[in-house]
Amino acid sequence: MDFIPSFPAFLLIFVRVTSFFLMMPLFSYRTIPASQKIGLGFSLALIMFSAMEVPGITIDGTFFMLVIKEALVGLLIGFIAAKMMSAVQIAGGFIDFQMGFAIANVLDPQTGAQSPLMGQYLYTLALLFLLTVNGHHLLIDGIFYSYSFVPLDQVLIPFGNKDVVEFIMMSFNKMFIIAFQMSIPVVGSLFLVDVALGIVARTVPQLNIFVVGLPVKIGVSFIVLIAVMGVLMMVISDLFSAALSTMRGLMELIGGA
Repeated sequence: MDFIPSFPAFLLIFVRVTSFFLMMPLFSYRTIPASQKIGLGFSLALIMFSAMEVPGITIDGTFFMLVIKEALVGLLIGFIAAKMMSAVQIAGGFIDFQMGFAIANVLDPQTGAQSPLMGQYLYTLALLFLLTVNGHHLLIDGIFYSYSFVPLDQVLIPFGNKDVVEFIMMSFNKMFIIAFQMSIPVVGSLFLVDVALGIVARTVPQLNIFVVGLPVKIGVSFIVLIAVMGVLMMVISDLFSAALSTMRGLMELIGGA
């Protein structure tokens, strides 16, 4: 393929890949230098360009509309993947609230935002698990196969379509359901501990339950977390599958498939 006539198509691929990296987990972290992000995006765009049958595109008024469309598609797909992964931090927030750690947040060096303690711990484990099962390869495959659903020469994105809006809302609903599934073992156990502490406070009024209750709840939380860690990893693997299926479904709706 002659590169010079197809250079506008390469620019469009480069825009979608770099926009995807701006939002996607792992690749979007600010601890990675911007020059390396651009270099990786350029390399992937070049590989994808050489492996695709690109249509003939010229630089005119429509081309700039295509650039905006490619940026929006990359940002939207990466945003959906990042939001599905944030279910782990939401689950950690639920656990922190019951443990009494809700007042103590930590600064996430990757995103620069405040994050709950257990949420950051579980999110780090989830990222390590993602790298272990080569989930980052699947995310890159997702952006590559996005051209099968949303071609380069498609100008419009059906944001006004009610199916797209409903699908995004359902993906957020699924994210909260997965977060609830991850947190319910610890939250349910701490609820029983609260009930037990309430009974002790009524039967032994001389005992300062506020002093005893906090370390008891923290200890029980860590014991339950260790006991259900294998189940949490299974739920996190289901979360990866849900993120990939959500990306695919969104691309099908955007492409009108």
